[in-house]
Formats: sequence, structure tokens, C-alpha cells
Amino acid sequence: MSTGSRFIRGSIGRDNPLFSMSRVTIETAFYGNNVVPVFSPSEAYKLAKSSPGTIVTDLPVYRPEKTGLESDSKVLLFNDGAVTGRCASARRIIGEPGVSEAEYGAKIREAIYNTRKQKMYHAQAYIGLDRDFMVKAHLLVPETHENLIYNWLLNFQPINEFYNEMYESSERCENEGDIFVFSNPDWQHPDHPLGLSFFDPEHNCAAILGMRYFGEFKKGTLTLAWGCANRQGFAACHGGQKRYNLKDRKFVVGFFGLSGSGKSTLTHAKHGGKYDVTVLHDDAFVISSSDGSSVALEPSYFDKTSDYPLSSEDNRFLLSVQNVGATQDDEGRVVIVTEDLRNGNGRAIKSKLWSPNRVDKFAEPVDAIMWLMKDSSIPPVIKVKDPVLASAMGATLATKRTSAERLAPGVDPDALVIEPYANPFRTYPLSDDFNRYLGLFARRSIECYIFNTGHFGQTKVPKELTLRILESIVENRAEFVSWEPFQELEVMKIQGFQPDLSDEDYRKLVRDRLVDRLNFLRSREVERGGFDRVPQEAAESISSLIDRLK
Repeated sequence: MSTGSRFIRGSIGRDNPLFSMSRVTIETAFYGNNVVPVFSPSEAYKLAKSSPGTIVTDLPVYRPEKTGLESDSKVLLFNDGAVTGRCASARRIIGEPGVSEAEYGAKIREAIYNTRKQKMYHAQAYIGLDRDFMVKAHLLVPETHENLIYNWLLNFQPINEFYNEMYESSERCENEGDIFVFSNPDWQHPDHPLGLSFFDPEHNCAAILGMRYFGEFKKGTLTLAWGCANRQGFAACHGGQKRYNLKDRKFVVGFFGLSGSGKSTLTHAKHGGKYDVTVLHDDAFVISSSDGSSVALEPSYFDKTSDYPLSSEDNRFLLSVQNVGATQDDEGRVVIVTEDLRNGNGRAIKSKLWSPNRVDKFAEPVDAIMWLMKDSSIPPVIKVKDPVLASAMGATLATKRTSAERLAPGVDPDALVIEPYANPFRTYPLSDDFNRYLGLFARRSIECYIFNTGHFGQTKVPKELTLRILESIVENRAEFVSWEPFQELEVMKIQGFQPDLSDEDYRKLVRDRLVDRLNFLRSREVERGGFDRVPQEAAESISSLIDRLK
């Protein structure tokens, strides 16, 4: 599918559902005489290289021509100030209770007006890498913030001849317009001390104001693309997906978890070379409800740098780096200092070449979905046999906060939190995701597993154990036993990680965590005016488990 940005004159006006106050306000800014187009990554590289504060390291970009860069390109480093993470509390979404389009329309008009004396850069890219799902996106960024344009073009698919032909040959979706994102990182407003990320999801437009962390721009653009995917019959996926090309079959598995949950680790795990593995992506893709196929949304990888010291072989694939240190090596070359020494959540964009066996689409349907959680009541792995409960557990995915998030004052960073389907970037009702995943589990017979990648009780679940469990599932030799009194759940016998429900303390912990999930679902019935209310069967599936622990 493809989107549209050009219209027959007779269709331009109030009666066209693709237009709205927000859409018209934001798109209009892209046609000002202070706007300069940036067509390619190489052009954006030159701008970013000369942008105030950029550090041009002596680390060469590996095979730069594969990314649209010139042969002498170096890894660029740009650091933000105090803020090095996303801020969920700054999000405002049209359609949610209390969000007035008139109020925010006025603020955005003023923000656009105040950039009229600045040079603004306009970049375009595709979100989605196969003709089955492609959305054209536009970003507008003011001068002195050229690194945002550069990183955005590295993260998404820049427009080139190959992808242009693919886009033009895809089926036009008449009810979806291009994505337009206006930004001004220098914006300030007393009503929004943490900044403002405003979304009109039905009309594929956003304004990111007073925020300069690149993750806001990456996930802000994906937010709109995922909303578009939801309307067009796809499941929006914040996770990783890989395919095991076994001798007798192929096995496609998706990993869903927030930053720090292990989704990238599991997606890119090489298993010591035991398998022929193909990677789709480790962060953003969509699954077709009609045939179970999957499409990657991005060519590159936005990865943490904390686990990659300078000597790591993985750093060979760096394109740009954000919020890390710099120093000189013994030959006087400027290099990066990672491992989060400067601050938490150091980040890098790595090229598509990081995963040598990478494709943009899996035509094969998904075989298994793993919900990655950090919940001390959960053993290392649970198999969920009931489709309703499988989707309900995704809707109540439990984890811990990470350094990728900028929290509002008073929010406990150590509290257990529930983030449905590991996707905090939803702009549509939660019931859409519940029904979409329920359909995948029920109609497509996709297997569902819960992996605990945190602690079971006080014991950390080792990464090596998680990988061994995954391998046993892939090879179809995993042995699960019924977890009484739950007929819908099965567990694996693992020494040191036995979920003993005869232990009253543990039984209470499991029950308390299930009650937390049930309370979360019930809270959706009233919070935000019931915007995220899910079908009653979701709560009933969890309530049934609680009843058997009384």
C-alpha cells in the first residue's frame, strides 16, 4: 500500500476526511520560503558534520555506499544535554479525553510562526520496506538541529530509485495521507515544561516541540505509521522478529518487549552458528491479519551502546552515535566512550549490515509470539494455550522502567509497570490491539509464550537459560507440563526455577500480580474516558486464574 500527498483540486476541502485543522496547520509549514529540501543521507551528513556541537570521530562508516553515504564518511557523535530519553507524559493525542484540537492548534500555529526567520530542513523517507506496507513520511527540522535530520534519514528508508519504484507499484490507499511531522526543539511554553509531542493520528500528522532526543522523532514517526497499519488490517508490533530456516521447516518467531527486555538480544542471537537464521527487524514491524506475513518498517537499528565497549566488533556497523563520551586513542584518533559512562541510555544507529541475513518481509506466517516480561512471579517460561488469555497477557505485559524513558517528577523508576503489547506508542484504542492479536492466536493458531527476562523471586534469569529455552522451542523438543491449577498454562521443569504454588508466599505473589493485571484492565474502563476499554473476556480470562488460587 502507499499513501497520498497530492489531490485533485475538487477534492481539496472540508469534505475530504484526509484533512483536519491539525493536518492543514502542520503540512502548510512545509511549503514556506524558508524551507530547504534535504534529499539524501549524504547531503544530510554534510549538514550534520558542520552543525554546531557535532563531533566527527575517526571511526569510518563501514561500506558507506550501502547507506547512501560517500566513501570518506565518519561516524558522527552528537550529545544532548540533561535529557537522554523519551517523555511519555509530554504526549497529547487527538481523540483522547481532554485534548482540545483548538487549543493545541493555536500553540502549533504559534510555534510555526516563530520559526519563520529560521532555515528549516525538509526530509522525506518511507516507513515500511515492502509494497505490502509503505507510508511516505516528511520531517521538518530547524537549522542547528541537522543531526536530527541525518539520524532520521539513517533510521528510516531514504527515498531512492529502488524504493520509489516499489512505492509507485504498490496499491494506493485512498484513505491514508502521507505522514507530516513538524518540529522545533528550541520551543518553550509554560504549559509544557517537559516539551510537547502532539499527534493527530487519524490524519497522520504530529508536532514535536521543545524536545531534541532523537528517540522522540523515531518513535513519533513510528507512532503514526503503526496507527496507519492498525487501520489497514495489520498488527502493529514493537518488537523483533526472526526466522529459523530449519532442514524440515521454517519457524518464525516474534519477541515483544520494551527497551532492556532482551528483544534485540534474542532477535540477533546467533546461537553459536547452530542455525541458519534470517532477521526481519529488532524493533518495528507489522503483521498482516489476512495472511500472517510480516513487513519491517526500518532498514537500520537504533541500539543501546551500554553493552558495546569500543573494542566490540559490533561497533564496526555504527552510522551515528548519540549521548556517549569521546576521547583519543593512543594514536590521537577521536573515538567514542560507551558503556553509559557519560549518562544513561547512550544510543547508536547501526546499519542494516549489522545483521548479515536480513530481509524486509517474511511471506511465511508467524509461528510463535513471545511476550518478554520482568515480573518476579513468572518462571523463566510459560506456554499460554488459550487464545483469549494469550492476548490478555499481552495486554498486561509487565516490566520495569528503563533509562530510555524520561519520567515526570514523582514517578517511581523501580515500580512494576504494565505496558500493553510493549507498545507505549499506541494512538488508537487498546481494544484494537487486543482483537488483532486474539485473531492471530485464534485463527492462525500462533503459539504464545511468556519469557521472564528479569528475576524469578530473587534469582536472575540468565540470558543463557533464556536462549536454551528458545532453542528447545525452535527445535520442537521443549517439554512443558501443566501448571496446576491452571489448565491454560504450562511450564517447563528447570532446576532452581520451579514455580511452587504450595508455597503460600509464592502463591500470594502470583495471585497479587494477577490481581494487578486484572485491576489494570478494569482501570481501562474509566481512565481516559474508557478510551482503552477492552472486551470483558480479557478480564474474565485473568479473573478465572485468580479464582483458582483462592
